[in-house]
Amino acid sequence: MVIVMAPTASDEDVRVVIAHIEAHNGQAFVSRGVMRTIIGVVGTEDVLETLDVDALPGVVETMRITAPYKLVSAENHAKRTTIRVGGVPIGPDTFTLIAGPCAVETPDQTLESARMAKRAGATLLRGGAFKPRTSPYAFQGLGRDGLRILAEVGEEVGLPIVTEVMDASEVDEVAEHADMLQIGTRNMQNFGLLQAMGGTGKPVMLKRGLTATYEEWLMAAEYIAQRGNLDIVLCERGIRGFEPSIRNMLDVSAVAMVQRQSHLPVIVDPSHAAGRRDLVVPLARAGIAAGADGVMVDVHPHPETALCDGAQALFGEALDELAQAVATLPPLLGRTSAAHLAG
Repeated sequence: MVIVMAPTASDEDVRVVIAHIEAHNGQAFVSRGVMRTIIGVVGTEDVLETLDVDALPGVVETMRITAPYKLVSAENHAKRTTIRVGGVPIGPDTFTLIAGPCAVETPDQTLESARMAKRAGATLLRGGAFKPRTSPYAFQGLGRDGLRILAEVGEEVGLPIVTEVMDASEVDEVAEHADMLQIGTRNMQNFGLLQAMGGTGKPVMLKRGLTATYEEWLMAAEYIAQRGNLDIVLCERGIRGFEPSIRNMLDVSAVAMVQRQSHLPVIVDPSHAAGRRDLVVPLARAGIAAGADGVMVDVHPHPETALCDGAQALFGEALDELAQAVATLPPLLGRTSAAHLAG
């Protein structure tokens, strides 16, 4: 069961509802979004049948959700949600470009990448300070120094920043620097990390796991929502397939399908799907055409010297081509560029 509270509901109203649930041997999980507060109820069928909260102060409605993911389900919230990251919207009425270096390497490289991203129309700056790599001998990121560089560059160019968190113990520290916290594909089912994200008060980008079904992806989002954070953006970044000429297969079906199953925004990451520069723009176009709420790409001023994923980083004519695509295609689908709203 999900209980929807009025926008004007007070903290005391919420406490009264929680006390009522607990008095009937149920468990209450409070999730606060930008526009509303909802309370998820866990209990046996007998517990749910005895609850009568409709007359309590601040309660707008109660709903029985059949999907296993209660809080992020479209059954819970038929109107698709817009998430704001440092004031930048990601949702059904807008289109948002997120761009930056896959890894923070130096202050100069990060600043130049950020300026390239902004010129291309990006309104959010991505960059990795902690880098989970397949090989333990590959560049693992600059860690805390990378966070500091990214935060300073973001402030200088005027872009909110998105960066990955790898461990629950790092959540609070990364949240001090970042406007949005990213959970990478390898951590999609790191349940301790998902739960820790619930209490940060910061928007979360949740990448789909390499072999995750849509339901598994949404259940991972539910872990975050159940711990109090509804500001979640889902990122399709390609799934593992059998074709060796590309890194992963970008599943554009996920955009359309998951937007029907959930009210959360869905974006695509064609850089990590393709693993090669020449396919990034075509895949970005495909994501836009499928209805993605945004695109996230890697950029780098000198990809031939990049310490991480240089082969997929955009620059020069390829970045100009992407800028043209994100400027012209979303308006054809009735979307307003987040860059236009910002500028």
